[in-house]
Amino acid sequence: MTIKTMLAATSLAALSLGTAATAQEVQRLGLAVTNLQADYFNQIKIGVEEYAAELGIEVITVDAKNDGATQVSQVQDLLTQDIDALIYLPAGAAAATVPTRLARAQGIPVVNVDRNAEGEPGDTFIATDNATSAYEVCQHIIGLAGGEGQMIMIHGQRGTTPEVERTRGCMQAIDEAPGVELVAQQWSQQWSQAEGLDITQNLLQANPDVTLIFAQADGLALGAAQGVRVSNVDQRVYIGGFDGDTTALPILADGGFDATATQQVRGIGRLAVDSAIALVAGEELPPEQLLPGFLTTPENAQQFVDEHP
Repeated sequence: MTIKTMLAATSLAALSLGTAATAQEVQRLGLAVTNLQADYFNQIKIGVEEYAAELGIEVITVDAKNDGATQVSQVQDLLTQDIDALIYLPAGAAAATVPTRLARAQGIPVVNVDRNAEGEPGDTFIATDNATSAYEVCQHIIGLAGGEGQMIMIHGQRGTTPEVERTRGCMQAIDEAPGVELVAQQWSQQWSQAEGLDITQNLLQANPDVTLIFAQADGLALGAAQGVRVSNVDQRVYIGGFDGDTTALPILADGGFDATATQQVRGIGRLAVDSAIALVAGEELPPEQLLPGFLTTPENAQQFVDEHP
């Protein structure tokens, strides 16, 4: 089955949006991105910009570099540039509500992507079904370990939507496996490879019998794989990541770690543009639009390397 076939069903929502609206009603979009140094966010940016260009829509993109205060200032500036809608990827949980509130005060629709703002959500929220995909990744690596063992979990940024949902999904898999014990967990700030390495080394020192690691981003998973190697543990350690980063997928294909959930990053970007067009036209959209991720292992990773959704 090709990726295009797998995406056919999930693209129906995007195809149905904006049928009554025309792209001509939208001249300019603001795109406030969390951190363009991360491959995942950069791929969403590419999806938004390429699709908008096809439709003749200008996109003004700003990069918060993971700083909430910077993002608030950037959104304030975007709102002075005659944007028709704001596509907003919050840089953190703390200041997430402010940009949505500012846009609403000016009557500008907000499409939240990847992270929602608790208490001040956008007009629609688009993301991967993080809980389901995290459940599938954790269930897979638990199965590889024979349904038992000690696990550590390396979280993303505390309190963000993906961190909360990925934790929930993996905990469901752990709860269904009575032979698995979650012995330690730690939160990261940047979802980065360097953090994954440091956290893994520290947690393995305190828990040398661990055989399972769920890292909530591929960068963290790559760092975890490094950490396992330099810690010189005797046992096989099964590692699951999340995202399907273009940098991590070739490593996964070569067996560098054991599983990830590949997100439809370009598809998320296109759906965000279609949603913005629909909102500008006055259409009412679902509060949440969740796209499935694809469980990816060394056996099927190459197809996602060749053609990323």
